[in-house]
Amino acid sequence: MAKHHDTGYKELFSHPEFVQQLIEGFAPAEIASLMDFTTLKNHSGNYITPLFEERFEDVVWSVQVHWQGVTEQLFLYLLIEFQSAVEPTMPLRMLHYVACFYQHLLKTKVTSPAQGLPPILPIVLYNGLERWHAAEDIDELVRPTPPLFLRAYQPHLRYYLIDEGRYTPEQLSAINSPLSGVFEVEIASGDRASLQAAVDRLVRLIQADPNKARLDRLITRWLKRHLQRLGADIDLKQINSLVEDKAMLAENLQHWAERERLEGERIGLQRGRQEGERIGIQKGERIGIQKGQLEKAQATARNLIALGMLNDGQIAQATGLSVAQVEALRTDTQH
Repeated sequence: MAKHHDTGYKELFSHPEFVQQLIEGFAPAEIASLMDFTTLKNHSGNYITPLFEERFEDVVWSVQVHWQGVTEQLFLYLLIEFQSAVEPTMPLRMLHYVACFYQHLLKTKVTSPAQGLPPILPIVLYNGLERWHAAEDIDELVRPTPPLFLRAYQPHLRYYLIDEGRYTPEQLSAINSPLSGVFEVEIASGDRASLQAAVDRLVRLIQADPNKARLDRLITRWLKRHLQRLGADIDLKQINSLVEDKAMLAENLQHWAERERLEGERIGLQRGRQEGERIGIQKGERIGIQKGQLEKAQATARNLIALGMLNDGQIAQATGLSVAQVEALRTDTQH
């Protein structure tokens, strides 16, 4: 599992406001409406997963949910999955991760078999270039579909997918939260003009939030990491607040884009010169060969003229020269 993206996101989702914004903005409304976000509690930790022989980092929160007069603790199991390719075995991995987490709850006596296992909402947050198309339930990997009398005995676990790249700018604009601005910055990172517009919107969303000072600090730290990962040619030490330093950041982003444009032009000119030199060499070689062939044909024609056995038409046919060229050679020879 690639780790180059998720450090910054893991830090963001260690704070309850971003977990709330994720659920309210990107999870089904009927799920979000059941949750009392004031009861969010962080349970994140590292768990050994023998099946995959790796220690993975996850983000786990609990929250109280209310339905039909019942209040119960629900665990939000957030797996931040940033990799360039879709992971086709994700249903199997998630099944194993959830099983390990349940085992952890039993081992640490958070619950017991008699009390029962708490409900869990597994979430995969994905931001790869390719759109996610892997199965979202483990039973989809069981092929061919077993007969009806066996289906009840097959494993079932579905995770909820949040694929950032599937959201259009219009959809993100309709989600009025700083986290939607963070997602928009991620999606727009390949285009400098779009990136600047996304950062501007993110600043506006932070300014409109009641906890703008705290969010500004957290998101500024995330954005500096993000720009560093993009290889931004910017002095990030100068940026301490997106809100207070937005003009400086905008100027730096503009200069970065201009430097990239000039560098692109320089590379383009260099490649153009190299291609021109290559074509020139090829053309020179072709002209040289043609000249050599002409000189050889002319020498042969002179020899045939000296023998006096063939007329100009016959010599032209034998050497590949034109009759006019042979006549000129004959004139030169006679002089």
